[in-house]
Amino acid sequence: MPNFRLLLAALSFIASPLLPQQGRVPGERPPPLQTGVILPRVAATKQPEQSYALYLPSQYVPDKRWPIVYAFDPGARGSAPLELMKEAAERHGYILVGSNNSRNGSWKIEAEAAEAIVQDTHARLSIDDRRVYLAGFSGGARVAAQIAQVCKYAAGVLLNGAGFHPIAFDSKDAPFVVFAAVGTYDFNYPEDVRTDEELEKLGYQHFLRPFEGPHQWAPAATMEEGLAWFRLQAMKNGREGRDDSFIVLQAAKETDRARALEQSGDLYATWKEYRQAAQMLAGLADNAALRARADALEKDKAVRDGAKREKQEFTEQEDLSREISAGLFELQQNPPNRPVIHDTVEKQLAALRGRAENEKREEKLRVIKRAVAGLLVQAMEMGNARLDQKDASHAKDYFELASIADPDSMWALGNLAVARALDGDRKGTINALRRAKSKTKNPGRFAEWLNEEPAFAKLRGTPEFSAILGTSTQR
Repeated sequence: MPNFRLLLAALSFIASPLLPQQGRVPGERPPPLQTGVILPRVAATKQPEQSYALYLPSQYVPDKRWPIVYAFDPGARGSAPLELMKEAAERHGYILVGSNNSRNGSWKIEAEAAEAIVQDTHARLSIDDRRVYLAGFSGGARVAAQIAQVCKYAAGVLLNGAGFHPIAFDSKDAPFVVFAAVGTYDFNYPEDVRTDEELEKLGYQHFLRPFEGPHQWAPAATMEEGLAWFRLQAMKNGREGRDDSFIVLQAAKETDRARALEQSGDLYATWKEYRQAAQMLAGLADNAALRARADALEKDKAVRDGAKREKQEFTEQEDLSREISAGLFELQQNPPNRPVIHDTVEKQLAALRGRAENEKREEKLRVIKRAVAGLLVQAMEMGNARLDQKDASHAKDYFELASIADPDSMWALGNLAVARALDGDRKGTINALRRAKSKTKNPGRFAEWLNEEPAFAKLRGTPEFSAILGTSTQR
């Protein structure tokens, strides 16, 4: 669990809009930043080791205050969420900021990264402090939610692929609004659904948008929906002026989504959509028809059956994962029969992955895929914990198992190559790198990583490594 004293100390400045201004020097004018394009690396003026990706709408001018989204990626990829949000940000007038330092692991690193980007952007940019939003994916979503809960400063949180435990509040008003997005094959899908249910009970304004896909940042279309939803909520609470044409457009879009789902025959999903649409428009437009349709569907047996089926899927996912997960935990204890346990877990993972490859029924396939993905992440987290302890030998065991769960995972293969290199396994490292190269979708970034990763220092210049890099040692 995060250290709350450290959290409060690191981020207490956010509670007062005046404090970020302390970084300014009288008479100093920070250089202007280019608008309409993603700047992949803007170094913080006072902490140049901290940097962030930045997108300023093409219409940005400093004499107007702008809403801003601070995004946290679990792998410190600041540009990744901005690429998906930039078109929506351009249409709706949001500044986007993605930390290049915040990553899964130490809360101190995450808190320092958050502090740096908030301080620096407030010194450089004209920000509307009533419309500050936090976004995150996976571990980054937990960072965003944690900051929002403790600092009570954010207008809203955009969660991707992870939930959080909302803090109960005394007043009738929830501290911030929540737009959550999760892939239908995401292992955290059950967690996001349960978080959404808890938010409903606590009275938060909330919206949950499933999208077709695995554990990943939501696609651009979902980001568009999320940033538009934030605007509607801002209009409700007076943070943004009312725009009737925008309200009418969003009402039409959401009504069309609900009707399309109804035509598909999935009445449980349809009921959820009508209910969310009615909540979204409450206080902004006439939502009586949407609310009436949601109320009618709630009485339908197909909707009740859908709710039961969803809960059963969550139970099945846990059942599929339980034994393999227990085996991964057992390996942590370094028992005498470790090779036997490793072999057993490897076979179980391969068998479960095989079931996913051969399953034709969608309702079964998504459950199996969620289970496999969850086990992949569990193996990766355990492997990284071993690397942090300088135990490369055992770390590579976990990364090998992760690559069994997903042979196409660059995350698993890259970490496997690093662990093998640190363990002195030159042949195994080259093999893992060859496999990783065959799977990469970004050869340029892969080459940069090969040149930058310290674990490969002793391999650079060898014929095998140069061949993977795409260069030759011969002159």
